[in-house]
Amino acid sequence: MEQTPNNLAAYCWSIADLLRGDFKQSQYGRIILPFTLLRRLECVLQDSKDKVLEESKRLQGTGLPEEAHEKFLLRASGLSFYNTSAMDLSKLGQNGIKENLENYIQNFSPDARQIFEYFNFAEFIGQLNDADLLYKVVERVKATDLSPDVISNHDMGLVFEELIRRFAESSNETAGEHFTPRDIVRLTTALVFIEDDDLLTKEGIVRTIFDLTAGTGGFLSSGMEYVHELNPQAVIRAYGQELNPESYAICKADMLIKGQDVNNIKLGNTLSNDQFFGVRFDYMLSNPPFGVDWKKIVDIIKTEHLQKGFDGRFGPGLPRVSDGSLLFLMHLISKMRDASEGGSRIGIILNGSPLFTGGAGSGESEIRRYILEADLLEAIVALPTDMFYNTGIATYVWVLSNKKAAERKGKVQLINGVNLCGKMRKSLGSKRNEMSADDIATITRTFGEFEVVEARELDKPAEQKSNRGRQSENPKNDAPKTFASKIFDTHEFGYRRITIERPLRESYQFSDERIAELRFAPKPLNAVMKWVYETYGGNWTDSSETPEVEMVGEASAKYGLELEAYGVLTQHETAIRKYVKANFSELKEAKIKELLNVETWEKQKRALLKAKQLQTAIGTYQHDDMNDYDADVKAACKSQNINLDAYEKKQITAAVSWINPDAEKVIKKVHKNTEANPQYGLFEVDGKTIEYKPDGNLRDHENVNLDPSQPVNEVNEAYFAKEVQPHVPDAWIDASKTDALDEEIGIVGYEIPFNRHFYQYQPPRDLAEIDADLDKVSAEIMALLKEVHT
Repeated sequence: MEQTPNNLAAYCWSIADLLRGDFKQSQYGRIILPFTLLRRLECVLQDSKDKVLEESKRLQGTGLPEEAHEKFLLRASGLSFYNTSAMDLSKLGQNGIKENLENYIQNFSPDARQIFEYFNFAEFIGQLNDADLLYKVVERVKATDLSPDVISNHDMGLVFEELIRRFAESSNETAGEHFTPRDIVRLTTALVFIEDDDLLTKEGIVRTIFDLTAGTGGFLSSGMEYVHELNPQAVIRAYGQELNPESYAICKADMLIKGQDVNNIKLGNTLSNDQFFGVRFDYMLSNPPFGVDWKKIVDIIKTEHLQKGFDGRFGPGLPRVSDGSLLFLMHLISKMRDASEGGSRIGIILNGSPLFTGGAGSGESEIRRYILEADLLEAIVALPTDMFYNTGIATYVWVLSNKKAAERKGKVQLINGVNLCGKMRKSLGSKRNEMSADDIATITRTFGEFEVVEARELDKPAEQKSNRGRQSENPKNDAPKTFASKIFDTHEFGYRRITIERPLRESYQFSDERIAELRFAPKPLNAVMKWVYETYGGNWTDSSETPEVEMVGEASAKYGLELEAYGVLTQHETAIRKYVKANFSELKEAKIKELLNVETWEKQKRALLKAKQLQTAIGTYQHDDMNDYDADVKAACKSQNINLDAYEKKQITAAVSWINPDAEKVIKKVHKNTEANPQYGLFEVDGKTIEYKPDGNLRDHENVNLDPSQPVNEVNEAYFAKEVQPHVPDAWIDASKTDALDEEIGIVGYEIPFNRHFYQYQPPRDLAEIDADLDKVSAEIMALLKEVHT
């Protein structure tokens, strides 16, 4: 059988046949992966094994420290790891195999030995031995040849990825959490390195590459392979951090085999525990998890943002807690070398939300603003859907650099590659599409040449449609599969959100119905107080002459009624609490106590009784000019000899007034020695400059495109005069809403509406065709009904 990565992975996974019954499916990968890795390390060491054994024997009794031993043994192996045991998998024997295997692993160099510790390999060796399966598994593993002559490092990486994919399927995990499909890796790597192809071919070149979510090391390996194809003598130093211990172990093993310093591969959460603090890199590639929340580390992230600002990683702002994608992007940006030191390039895969989520002033918008205004974004490439193992959503490659070529400065290239793919013969999880070498070349060539490509049709097969159900004779034509590229100025993604206000118009009326509402406090107690009053307030009296608590008995005799003290609910507390729990569960304990407090009811009753006194003086008819309200209430208070505290006045005003579009505008202030400026809310009325109260219900916002060639106010005013004033002449711009950074009117926002820029209009079907289809279907239905009746 041909030794392809898939065939080798299938053979390695066949160990699962031995494990069934004794181990759970979710445990298969934790046994198969380390055994496969062990066999690979053993095969890689085979050529230097004799030299290492000889050197180990020579060093015995020399008295040299362990560090010196390690250096001599590494030199003998010619690799970055070694094993000093005379054993290998073929010499473990059947008797004592557990102890022999454990001893064999213990004789690996420290870095290699640590890899197996992250798999908890010793624990599974014991379980296999207890189940009498250890010898059988070892026999199966040693039968496959994983030497570098048979399978390259690249193909071995594919073997591990296939094993991880199978492991994820068997344990109901998602393979995409561990590695990125190789077609996406190749594309992203090419986009990041292509601009530096000439530089990388120079003699003596030394560069660093970093992946903050390294997974199994696919991006690191791909970056190294890309550079070595251009320049075999180039030195590439790989750095990475990974959260998952098993992915970390495989990544570390891969880097070990490739001769990398595995101390540069770290285990831990990148966002909460940056293990490369202060380190800068030349190239960065990453595929962080999509849409993962950061609730667990929210305090750490917010503390860094507030205390360090731009001296930390998250200076521009913080995205919403439900999606940490932009945190990973800011982390990478913080690792960029200064442009004076050669600069850096970044390739990161993100879902659609970082393009547009969050309005002006939000954390997401401020992050996009920082990236675009600092001119870091070179391009965004839209990928086909169904490209990843764990999701079919739309994804994008962002390419960033702080060393843009002259023609790219101030520009952003958008490349629509959503149709550059082909169907896979067999789906792998959610991955149904793959990009060919030609597809990748189309994108990289367009990016490299920095060219605008008008939508051109691709030679791609049409989507297969289901033939189930009734088929239309005149089906809707599918949109053609196209490829396009557009180039924009960075400011074209920005806008300024201005606040548009309109005047408040209110009426007031001291009617019985409106005054009656004062008996009950405003929300959230309003509804529950109404229920309490209807249920238990039947014997309460509003008489101000009636003593409310101590003299209830005397009051009952005086009025000839069985009265209860107004608002005293002590004997009904249990029933009220039960009702509130069932029907008003959102009420907190503090509000429930307020509901049961007699003072709450007394306070509302006092407001109600005073409103009735005001009604006597003001009357019950409707007033449509709220500007007279304060004078009317003041005069009524004086005539009735009553005083209103702030709470009572607020409650009474809210009860008797309402918004009325036909009423007069409510004046906020009359300005003296101030010129009228209607666009900013200062209107000339009868020779006076009037400012009106704004109506919050009519408040609106307009997004005005940024135009750096003109002053901000001129741009805003021109937009307002053209788009707003003709429709609402009494509107104005709220000049108090200014941007926190530039302090100009309007809050700056940035979004990248990718799909809008590449939308292709598809005209609907002709009405005559639709009518013909409907007539045909109707005729068929009538014929079927006729058959039923006959």
